[in-house]
Amino acid sequence: MSSLPPRTPALTSRLPKVGTTIFTVMSSLAAEHGAVNLGQGFPDFDCDPALVEAVTQAMQAGHNQYPPMPGALALRQAMAAKMQALYGLACDPATEITVTAGATQAILTAILAVVQPGDEVIVLEPCYDSYVPNIELAGGVAVRVPLTPGSFRPDFDRIAAAITPRTRALIINSPHNPSGMVWSESDMQRLQELLAPTDVLLISDEVYEHMVFDGQAHQSAARFPGLAARAFIVSSFGKTYHVTGWKVGTVVAPAALTAEFRKVHQFNVFTVNTPVQHALAAYMGNPAPYLELAAFYQRKRDLFREGLAATRFRLLPGEGTYFQCVDISALAVPERDLPEGDFCQWLTREIGVAAIPLSAFYGDGFDQRVVRFCFAKKDDTLREALTRLARL
Repeated sequence: MSSLPPRTPALTSRLPKVGTTIFTVMSSLAAEHGAVNLGQGFPDFDCDPALVEAVTQAMQAGHNQYPPMPGALALRQAMAAKMQALYGLACDPATEITVTAGATQAILTAILAVVQPGDEVIVLEPCYDSYVPNIELAGGVAVRVPLTPGSFRPDFDRIAAAITPRTRALIINSPHNPSGMVWSESDMQRLQELLAPTDVLLISDEVYEHMVFDGQAHQSAARFPGLAARAFIVSSFGKTYHVTGWKVGTVVAPAALTAEFRKVHQFNVFTVNTPVQHALAAYMGNPAPYLELAAFYQRKRDLFREGLAATRFRLLPGEGTYFQCVDISALAVPERDLPEGDFCQWLTREIGVAAIPLSAFYGDGFDQRVVRFCFAKKDDTLREALTRLARL
């Protein structure tokens, strides 16, 4: 019998550059210091009790075993009806809609399904922090193209220049996290024209689709035939119905793309929580909750922006999502000159409000003196945060 102590074998990390996410760091710091957490993007209020009751009813009705691998048919049918009604896209629930364990799994699965080692995938920075690790897990190469600093609008000349014969896919996100920018109809038409002569696939992250403000319409890739024909369109029930912890989303894609998507999906999650799927299908019978979501969050945005306008934060446009970005360079405190990440930690410890540095969404940590707040909070939470921020 060996006298050597047990040894954990060494390994080479698949994601050597990845550590603890900024969201975990800031949420932990907020809890430690009793700060108002406007960092991580989740509501601090409950969902509609009718939705919880629908889950209970689904359980009591016996929907407690595995659903079909692509998702409960009732939910896929409800999504098909919604895509037709809102965006004019006719899609087959049997072959073109898949229920996923949230949008993050949906994006990873789409990338694993279509990206081969050495393929290039274009991401537009600042971008959500899962995109690049997903590409790297597939053996792909992330090609980072910056959105226009300040406005965060797409720079189509730079996007065009980034497309090569090795480009397999482009990931877009509108409404955009972290900036709140919303792609316009002309933006989407230009993208359609740009991709038309190529074989580049599109992954369209539309989890904030129902949070578009000031009378604008969400320009889903589903509205544009040339984009819909090459797109994985990702949606999130968690964002729409204030249930981020349920982790349920959908992917709509043409049948040929869906077939490849499901090959991966069946082996990384197989399927998704059954009673929640049936509850969501029943709840979607009334479109009012998602049709009224823009007005609900616009009121919160306006309350928060009005309070921030009384401070030295410079407000950036807030066209969509439940995030508000601000420029910190005019604040009357010396800490404004700290790197964004250090400033956010100072803000959490000393002012009692947690935010996220925009530099966390760039591969090179680009610092433009901008931080992001989440306003998906109770009005009292927002008012308390504003009272603390008024000290600046």
